[in-house]
Amino acid sequence: MNLRPGIILQARCASTRLPGKALERIGKRTLFEHCLHRLLASGIDRVVLATTTRHEDDGLAELARKAGALVYRGSADDVLARFAAAAETCQLDPVIRATGDNPAVDPQGAVRLLKLLEETGADYACESGLPIGAGLEAVTAAALHYAASAATTPYDREHVTTFIKSQPRTFRIHTAAAPRDLAEPSLRLTVDTAEDLDWVRDLFGRVGRTYPTVAELIAAARIPQTGVA
Repeated sequence: MNLRPGIILQARCASTRLPGKALERIGKRTLFEHCLHRLLASGIDRVVLATTTRHEDDGLAELARKAGALVYRGSADDVLARFAAAAETCQLDPVIRATGDNPAVDPQGAVRLLKLLEETGADYACESGLPIGAGLEAVTAAALHYAASAATTPYDREHVTTFIKSQPRTFRIHTAAAPRDLAEPSLRLTVDTAEDLDWVRDLFGRVGRTYPTVAELIAAARIPQTGVA
C-alpha cells in the first residue's frame, strides 16, 4: 500500500448556525475556495475533500476536483467515520485535519505538524497560540482508525479528534507553541456565524489581497479602525 502524508478537509454546505456558509464569498472567492487554496499551497501532495453524499454538496466536490484535490464522500452525520474512510481510501498516513470553517488557516502549519509527529513519535499533534481558525491537527492513521472503531458518543463521532485527545493514556499527544509571529490566540478567524463572516470579510479587505497570510491578518486586526463622522 502506497501510504503518504495527506490533508483531509472536511466540509459540507449544511450548517446549523450559518446555512450555506461554504459558498459565501470573502472577496472574490467562496469560503470553501479559500480553505482549499491554502491547503493546496501547503506543499503536501495529497489534499482530500471529505464531504457528504448529499446532493447539496455536489458543488463542493466539483470545485475540489477542478482545483486538483481528491474527493471522498460519506456520512453526513458520522464525521469520524467519513474522515477515517477518506484516509483509508486515499491511503493517507499520517493525516492533517482541516475544516471548512477556516478560510485563514496557516498553510505552513501542515508541514510543521508532520515534522512534529516524526520528531516526537506522537499519535496526535497540534499547535497552541494561533488565532482561532488558523490551526490544523495531525494524527497517525493508526490512532484515527482506532478512534473510529472505539468512539461511541455522538460528540466524538462529530468532532473526529476529541476521542483521541480525551485518552492521554492510550495516545501520545503533543502540543507545540505556535511560531512567535503567528501567536495571537484571542483573534477569531473562523466562521461559525454571520458576525464571524462579516468580520473576516472586513479583515481580508483591510489587507487587500485575495489570499492574505495569517501574519498579515494579525497585523491588520491590530490596527485601530476609526469611523467617519
